[in-house]
Formats: sequence, structure tokens, C-alpha cells
Amino acid sequence: MKNLLYHEARLNKTRRELWGCDDNWNLAELLPIPDLLDDTMHKCRIAYDKVVNNIKWEPYSRREIRKIRRVYHDEIDYRYKYDNRDTLNALYAQRGDADEILIIKKGLVTDSNFCNVAFLDGDRWLTPASPLLPGTQRALLLDQGIVETADIRESDIGSFNRIRLFNAMVDWTHAATLDVSLIA
Repeated sequence: MKNLLYHEARLNKTRRELWGCDDNWNLAELLPIPDLLDDTMHKCRIAYDKVVNNIKWEPYSRREIRKIRRVYHDEIDYRYKYDNRDTLNALYAQRGDADEILIIKKGLVTDSNFCNVAFLDGDRWLTPASPLLPGTQRALLLDQGIVETADIRESDIGSFNRIRLFNAMVDWTHAATLDVSLIA
């Protein structure tokens, strides 16, 4: 399983902050890989509060991203990986002919629908300092010094060369990377 320690840290932080839990779950023990899974990539979804409510393993396939549409929501809150994605789904429905969205909150770039983002300024990859969800792959990339945080205003987008969309299922080397001119 990829980035297991980062997932575990986020899960335990969420449990502490939302439900006051002071124990730490060990995901390697909690999530044995079912024998029925084949060798294709799968995503594991855990629904939990103070206890595990549900564990689902789902096949995962990468989507091709060729165009991104900016969408706006100044009140969106997705700091925890909530099951309820109604607001994100409503924003995604505004994508028109684009394959993905870039969410702008109070003038600042945050994330896409399912990915954190980073922008290339020529030398460095910068990821928004205030993402909607600080992803586990983002945390790993920050720890490795591959990306740096910065406040990225919507008005800054044109000053960058490229945008990259990544998450736990789409690692840095396989992430969609587009010219910023493809952000409508």
C-alpha cells in the first residue's frame, strides 16, 4: 500500500480532532488486502468515526486530463476526507467541456476535484499553502523537497509554465502535467 504512514497519520489526526480519540490505529493491521483482489490498481476507502464503519476496495483507473476549468466557492470546507462530496460534485458539474476543475477559494488556488496541484515557476514546483485537503502524496512530496508551499492567487496562474495534478493514487512521475494555457 502506498504512503501508508501518511494515510495513517492523517486518519489518526482526523480521529483526534473530530471525535477526541487518543488511540492510534495501525492501518497495516486494520487493512489486510483481500485475497480476491487481482493485480490491477485498487483504491481502499475507509468510512469511520470512532470506529470503522465500512471498508471498500475498488478498482482504480486513471483519467486523462486535457483541459481544466476554474470554478469558485468561497465557503467550501474539505479539510477532512469526508464521505459527503456533494459540494465538490456540484463544482465538478460546472466543468463544461473540461476534464477537471481547479477550485478557487477567496482568490486562492486550492485543489482539483480529486487531486492536489502544483505549479512550475521555471525552477520550482509550488503547491498551494492552503489546499482543501492536505493529501498524503502532497505530504510525502513536501517531506522529500520535491514541492514547496506558497500562496497561489488565481491571478498568479499565468506566471507559471505548467500545472501538475497528483494524489495518493497518481504519483508524481505519472501525474497529469499540462501547460497552464489549458486552464480555462
